Amino acid sequence: MQVAKGVASEKNAATGTLIAVVGPSGVGKDSLMDIARHHFAGRDNLRFVRRVITRAEDAVGEDHHAVTPEAFEELSKSGAFAVSWQAHGLGYGIPADVYDDLASGHVVIANGSRSALDAFRAAFPQLVVVNVTARPEILAKRLATRGRETAADIEARLARSSEPLPPDLHVVTIDNSGELDLAGTELVNLIQGLFRK
Repeated sequence: MQVAKGVASEKNAATGTLIAVVGPSGVGKDSLMDIARHHFAGRDNLRFVRRVITRAEDAVGEDHHAVTPEAFEELSKSGAFAVSWQAHGLGYGIPADVYDDLASGHVVIANGSRSALDAFRAAFPQLVVVNVTARPEILAKRLATRGRETAADIEARLARSSEPLPPDLHVVTIDNSGELDLAGTELVNLIQGLFRK
């Protein structure tokens, strides 16, 4: 992974939009992003970010760049991340080279975190937050089906999902309680609208 130089000046030069997709585990963020990725395949002005995560490469979930906690710390200190945060015992990083895409006026879409939105706002002048939601009973059922969380874990996740987002953000909420394709179309239309700006 390359270490970005002059991150502050690159951030200030950014004219493109970063879309941070947030929402509780099990709400379908990755599935919605996959729909958009397939729809816009081949476009050179849209980038789907491959996050750096302190999780095994073959772990279930998104395609990511796996690093050790020690390597993550070194990358963070060297300025390799535009944004980094800790959640659920893991480190997550958005590579600083996204500033190259944003400086070219491109749209960049990344799987974010509600807990890191203040950092996203500071890092990206043109930020749109896509808040993916689902009705509590739907979300609870999806989490239980995965079998990765205890009942207490699921209850805690549901409680966090109802917490308000930081104020003064451009937030678009997509309800993914129903058919996945319908919610996917909402995300596709949002991205398409940014291309027309």
